[in-house]
Parts: sequence; C-alpha cells; structure tokens
Amino acid sequence: MRYEGTVYRPPSEAGSLIIQLTIGCARNQCTFCGMYKDKKFRVRNLDEVAEDLYMARKYDKMPVRRIFLADGDALTVKTSDLLFILDKINKIFPECERVSIYGAPGDILNKSPEALKSLKECGLDMVYMGAESGDEQVLEDVKKGAAVPEIIAAGLKVRAAGMTLSVTFISGLGGKARLKEHAQNSARMINAMKPEYVGFLTLMLEPGTQMYAQLERGEFTLLSPEEVLEEMELVVSHIDSDGTVFRANHASNYVALRGTFNKDKSLLLSQIKEAGRLGKYRPESFRGL
Repeated sequence: MRYEGTVYRPPSEAGSLIIQLTIGCARNQCTFCGMYKDKKFRVRNLDEVAEDLYMARKYDKMPVRRIFLADGDALTVKTSDLLFILDKINKIFPECERVSIYGAPGDILNKSPEALKSLKECGLDMVYMGAESGDEQVLEDVKKGAAVPEIIAAGLKVRAAGMTLSVTFISGLGGKARLKEHAQNSARMINAMKPEYVGFLTLMLEPGTQMYAQLERGEFTLLSPEEVLEEMELVVSHIDSDGTVFRANHASNYVALRGTFNKDKSLLLSQIKEAGRLGKYRPESFRGL
C-alpha cells in the first residue's frame, strides 16, 4: 500500500483496510489538533486510489470486511468521485461489509440528501463526525468552523440518509473555564442527534498546536484527572439517547467507560463515582492519542 505521511483512523477501524482518498485535512485550523500539520490538503488521483485497491486485493488474500476512507476530510470529495471509488470497492471486495469515512459537519451539509442516499446505496455505511463540543463558545474558541445548529443538522442528515453516525467529543476541551457548559451542552447535542455511536477522547495537547501555545501562555488550563471525571459525570447524567453506544475507553482517557444508553446510565455513573473514590486513573505515561 502507498501511504503519505502519518495515517489516522478511528479506534474502531483498527482492523480495517485503510485507503487514502484524500491527503490531510481541508480545514486544518482547529487549535487543539496537530494531526495533519505536515500535509497540504489534496484529493488523490482516482486512478491511483483504484490501484491501491487492486494492490490490496493482490497481496492480501484474506477477506476484507471493513474499509476506511482516509484522510481527515474524505467526504469533501465530489459525490461522483466517491461513487466511482465505492463502485471499485464493490467489484474488488464483494465481501466487504462496511465502508466508513470521516465527515466534517460542513462536508455533510454540502451534500444534498439525494447525494448522501446515493452514497449509502453504493455502500458508504458509516460516517465519523468530529463534533468536539456541544458548547458554542468552546467551538468558537477552538476554531471548529461549525456552530452547534450546523453540527446537529449534519448529524441528523447522515441518519436520515440511512447511514450509521458516530460522533466524537473531547473531554476537557473547554478547560476549567467551560467545564460545566462543555459537559451539559455536549450531552444536549447528543440528545438532539441520537447517534448510533458516541466516543469521548480526553484532551492531550501537542507542541506546535495553537492550544499548546495558549497553555504555555497561561491562557488555557488543562483539567486534572479528577476534573475530567467530574465533567464526564455531568455528561453522562444529562444524556438521554436511547440505543446510543457510548465509548470513553480511548488511550487518552483517564478512566475507561463503555455502555449503551439509556440502559447502562446508572452503571456508568456508579463506575465514575467508584473511580473517583479510589482515585484510579490511567497514568500520564500510559496515555496516548
């Protein structure tokens, strides 16, 4: 396979065939993110992408059940080009059970309902959308480039097209100043979209990002493990989204949590309280992005 730069994918795509349809992130402005700073965004030549698919088939005779289309803004690709790649996947990997992609809120909103439905019919099964926060002030501060109503509308649009929606949030993104607002408004956003999956990472700042510089200047304060747990308790206690699978067991999280709302809500809250009582947090040296 031919990959350019560091390739990122959702944790749940660990066993998937990763195909770079785009290089980098079309926006690349979020203050907390250092993932694509070494890349200039572009859409790859479709024939090259198709060659990668054929190469993967040639060298891997095992069944390929899942394919993830990278990089950060692959859904920004023209619908006709996405349909071309999906058609290639269907022909080369007829056994494939799921094709997934990152979709920024703006990219989703730029697709018509008919376009999204055509992508679904051609095999695009799942969209990962980074919401990061449900708090308007936090979104503005981190230069997300999308407002709360837009993110909710994008999530609902994915679901209306029949695709599975997985939404990611970041614990601690509001710092100490917006702990309560970030937690409660993120829960409200989840309730409004009722996605099939919700994932929470915990903020880790890399040198070179704008937020890291803010931290060094004293303009932003990271949450302690205890405060992250306090925030998570607020999130969980305010979620009302029956059937949503909840995961906060990423390597960045201080406490691993997993369950399904609303049936596991009490269990999650009890696990949070127990972790806080015992002070059982993942050591900083074991955390990772």
